[in-house]
Amino acid sequence: MFKAFVSTACGAAAMLALAAAPAIAADELEAKLQSCNACHGQNGQPIDKSIPIIWGQTTAYMTKQLHDYRSEDRANPVMSTLAGMIKPEEWRKVATYFAAKPWPAKQASSSPAPAAPPEQKIAVCRICHQPNFEGGLPAPRLAGQSYEYLVGAMRSFADDKRTNSADMTALMKMLTAEERDAIAKYLAAL
Repeated sequence: MFKAFVSTACGAAAMLALAAAPAIAADELEAKLQSCNACHGQNGQPIDKSIPIIWGQTTAYMTKQLHDYRSEDRANPVMSTLAGMIKPEEWRKVATYFAAKPWPAKQASSSPAPAAPPEQKIAVCRICHQPNFEGGLPAPRLAGQSYEYLVGAMRSFADDKRTNSADMTALMKMLTAEERDAIAKYLAAL
């Protein structure tokens, strides 16, 4: 119930700010994209752990997600609406803006870092997400993303609720819920 309220409230605030802002121009881009902070947070820290970090994310991945939200290949009523307000020719500018931001500093944790999942289970992830899970063509950064977002995204792929990457859907279906959980905990701790 709370997550639905947070999603609706931050989505409404972001849509109002985005609709009220002038068209994207180089000098106006930052002002217009401040509306993204309603959900993704000030200084790159999302207001809810189920919302992904977008500061410092890869440009190619962010551009694809804007496309996928707009085309509804990736379902999210808030993001689909917001992506629909950004012209396709502006997607790369938006993605580049967030990619240039520093990845948010990791919060200190008092719990020990989880053990790495078995290498054979995580090795295939490194092919696209890079050796340290920092992201690269065509994949996003996973290192340091929140456990809640990671496990939710992996579950969505496994359950066919998120279908904008056939490779991820196939890979997540090959893992058990426990394996996805262990991988999400490991990646979040990096």
